[in-house]
Amino acid sequence: MIRVGLGYDSHRFEEGRRLVLGRVEFPGERGLKGHSDADVLVHAIIDALLGAAGLGDIGSHFPDTDPKYAGADSMALLKRVVDELNDNGWRLGNVDATLVCEAPKIGPRKAEIVASLAAALACPVSVKGKTNEKMDDIGAGLGIAVYAVALLEK
Repeated sequence: MIRVGLGYDSHRFEEGRRLVLGRVEFPGERGLKGHSDADVLVHAIIDALLGAAGLGDIGSHFPDTDPKYAGADSMALLKRVVDELNDNGWRLGNVDATLVCEAPKIGPRKAEIVASLAAALACPVSVKGKTNEKMDDIGAGLGIAVYAVALLEK
């Protein structure tokens, strides 16, 4: 059986926070507002994986109303999801993600992000960075949105 899941997440920028994308830190860039470390890329991937397996979404597994997830490392949450998928007989086929933001530029750090995610997921990973051509709130530089697709096999 093959299943595909689509994940989406977005976060606004917030001064005084660090920016983390796929566990890669971007020093000197504005961070993202969120209950956890606000790794918007990992959050979208988690939703894609959970959706493909029919296991709900990130909010049902790691609610932002639960204080134990305050400041949580999103990659640790991703590992828990991958372990749950493996325990249920799923094998990850691949993950493809697109970050939409005016800044930072993803290209110069893409190889680091892909390596970080591929190590955590143990499957092929593709990451792309796109701008929103200055349209809407993302285009105005107010935040980052991510779309992710995951393929699972059983």
